[in-house]
Amino acid sequence: MVGVKGYRLIVMKKKELRIGLIGCGFMGRTHSNGYKRVGDFFPDLAYKPILKAVCSRSEDKVIAFAEQWGYESYETDWKKLISRDDIDAVDICTPNNMHMEIAVAAAAAGKMVLCEKPLSRNLEEGAQMVKAVETSQVKNTVWYNYRRLPAVTLAKQLVESGKLGKIFHYRTNFLQDWTINENLPQGGRAFWRMDAEAAGSGVTGDLLAHCIDLAMWLNGGIKDVSAMTEIFVKQRLREETGKMEDVKIDDACIFHCHFDNGSLGLFESTRYARGHKALFTFEINGEKGSLRWDLHDLNKLEYFNNADESIVKGWRSIHVTDGDQPYMDKWWVPGLSIGYEHSFVHQVADFLKSVETGEECHPNFRDAYETQKVCEAVLLSAKNKCWADTDVDWNN
Repeated sequence: MVGVKGYRLIVMKKKELRIGLIGCGFMGRTHSNGYKRVGDFFPDLAYKPILKAVCSRSEDKVIAFAEQWGYESYETDWKKLISRDDIDAVDICTPNNMHMEIAVAAAAAGKMVLCEKPLSRNLEEGAQMVKAVETSQVKNTVWYNYRRLPAVTLAKQLVESGKLGKIFHYRTNFLQDWTINENLPQGGRAFWRMDAEAAGSGVTGDLLAHCIDLAMWLNGGIKDVSAMTEIFVKQRLREETGKMEDVKIDDACIFHCHFDNGSLGLFESTRYARGHKALFTFEINGEKGSLRWDLHDLNKLEYFNNADESIVKGWRSIHVTDGDQPYMDKWWVPGLSIGYEHSFVHQVADFLKSVETGEECHPNFRDAYETQKVCEAVLLSAKNKCWADTDVDWNN
C-alpha cells in the first residue's frame, strides 16, 4: 500500500501470490481482470496477486493474452507451468475434461488450486480432485462467482437471520438461447461445451451447476431429485471429423427436489429459450417472507415481509449499493452500481484473505463435489425416469 506523510512517500510492501493461469478464453479474462483490479479496491489485503504466467496450446493466442493482461511470461504446456518454482497458485480455466489431471498434478506439486466450475465432468473425477487437495493440504476454491454478487450475499444474510422463517419453496432458472442453430458444430475449441467428452454434460454442468450451488448455499443440502432432460437437435457436425454424429449433451433440463430442511425446489435450465441470453433468477418463499433476485438487475434484491402493516405490505426493492451491505464499502458511493465482473474481484479478495488467515475459501473442492453429486443424480434421474437420491454414489 502507498501513502503520503508530509512530503515523504511511504510504501508498505505486500506479500506476493504468484498466479499461473491455464486457459485464456472467456473465463481466463474474467479471472485476470479480478486479479488486476483487486488491489485497487481492497487495499488492506496482505497479499498481492502477481500475474506470473499464462498457458494455452496456441502460442499466438497466449502471447496476445499475456500482453493484453500483463502476464510476465507464457507457456504452451501446462505441465511446464505447474513445475515452475515461481508459481504459487494454479488457476484452471480449461474445458472440463482437463480439470482433474491439472488439479491433481498441481496439488501434488504443492500449488494452491483455483478451478473454474463445474469441478469435474463426473463424481469419479471430482473425488480424485478432492482427495488430491486434501491430501496435499493445499488451499483450493471453485469459481462459483454468483455467491459474491452483493445482492446474493445479502440474501444469504437475510435467510440466516431468520427473516424468512421456515422455508417452503426454492425455485430458480437459468435460460439462454445461443444453441438454437442446427448448424452449430459439436466439439473443437470454440464449441467444446457442445461435446460430451469435453464438457461431461450440457446445461446441467454448465448452467444448473450455478443454480444448484446457490440453492444449497442459501437453503441447505438437496436430498433427492426427479429430472427430465431433452436434446432438441439430435445430430450435429463434429468439427474434428467432419461427420454428423449423435449429440450426447443435454440442451435442456428441468428437475424438482426435496431439500434437507423439508422445502421443495424447482429448477429449470435451457439453451433454447429464445430471447434470453442469460436469465438467471431465484425466489425463496418462507413462513415470514420471501426473496427474489434476477441477474439482469443484479444490484437489486426484492424482499416481502409479512410482518409489514397491511397498508404498506408488498414487495420492496432493495438497491444493494450502500456501504453497510456486502462488499459495497469497497466500491463507489451509495446509489452507484457494480457489475458481473466485480463478483470475480470479490472472489479473488476472499481467496487472498483466506491465504492470510488460513481459513477455508468457500466454495472449496469439497463444497463443489456436493454440487457435482446433485448434477450426477439429476442426469441419472432423467436417464432412468425415477427419483434419485443425491447421497448415492452412482459410479458404483
